[in-house]
Amino acid sequence: MALKCGIVGLPNVGKSTLFNALGSARAEAANFPFCTIEPNIGVVSVSDERLKILEELVSPEKVIPTVIEFVDIAGLVQGASKGEGLGNQFLANIREVDAIIHVVRCFEDENVIHVAGGIDPAFDREVIDIELQLKDIESIDKRILRVEKLAKTGEANAKKELMIAQKFKAHLVLGHNARTMEAGDGEKAFVKELQLLTAKPVMYMANVDEASIISGNRHVDALKADVARENAEVVVVSASIESQIAEIDPEERELFMEEYGLKESGLQKLIRASYSLLNLITYFTAGKQEVRAWTIQNGWKAPQAAGVIHTDFEKGFIKAEVIKLDDYQKYKSESGCREAGKLAIEGKEYLVKDGDVMHFRFNV
Repeated sequence: MALKCGIVGLPNVGKSTLFNALGSARAEAANFPFCTIEPNIGVVSVSDERLKILEELVSPEKVIPTVIEFVDIAGLVQGASKGEGLGNQFLANIREVDAIIHVVRCFEDENVIHVAGGIDPAFDREVIDIELQLKDIESIDKRILRVEKLAKTGEANAKKELMIAQKFKAHLVLGHNARTMEAGDGEKAFVKELQLLTAKPVMYMANVDEASIISGNRHVDALKADVARENAEVVVVSASIESQIAEIDPEERELFMEEYGLKESGLQKLIRASYSLLNLITYFTAGKQEVRAWTIQNGWKAPQAAGVIHTDFEKGFIKAEVIKLDDYQKYKSESGCREAGKLAIEGKEYLVKDGDVMHFRFNV
């Protein structure tokens, strides 16, 4: 499954500069609103030390990491839900992503204008939240109009749907996001069908100056306090530093990061946080042709995991051969694990674990 994260933020918070540092795609960065007109897409390989371990053991023809797709979405202003600025385009682009990465400006720079006239992380967060909430209310109102007449006739499903719609609308009108409301299975299906924007998981990226990359600053503290009610993660990065890291030869990056006291790049922090946000894990397939990483939801059973490779694998699933990576390292090969009794034969109910090395048997 391809993980798709949308990078959003008010104009001039540094999101396009950050995007430029993430991978192969490049977005125009300029000191004025809406310089990013079309959503820019960058595909970034996920670095995983476990792939290197398997590569050394198997010596495959190729190694294929899993990837994350980052979408740099055009800047947003107040009134976007009514079409102001690039609002309609912005909101349509958000519907297509799995998670939202909200970049918030937490740096002072008199040479870079701020659309609100000053640095205020809570204001930045609120502007985007309100616009998304208004758009969700609009979507729900349309659904209410559709089912209200049916509900008055006593039609059971319509009455149930109307009740759910009104419940979510009331929550949104109070200024809360849909993701913060406890929901049953039927209610979750309603949210999924309507593609409510505020139901999408979100993390916040505090874009700081170079001096604040380790300890943060008062703006980061303000952002953390503001989003604490949603129990949302705040990842501190410096778009300036990330831009420099992206331009440095790989063999020199570690030394460069050490100078700033960084153990990992902002990209690595972002990937790790994205996996945690979406509750994702990785399993591997390993053979002479290729060693490959596959991303799945934590809690998926073996047939679902097989379906990520090909839908026929899930439909015709017979069994899965599973080796733990530690055992693969210890016994050096699949045959060594088999001889040591460390190759398990699992059926349809097996819950795939992070780091499993798997081989599927299926009927065509």
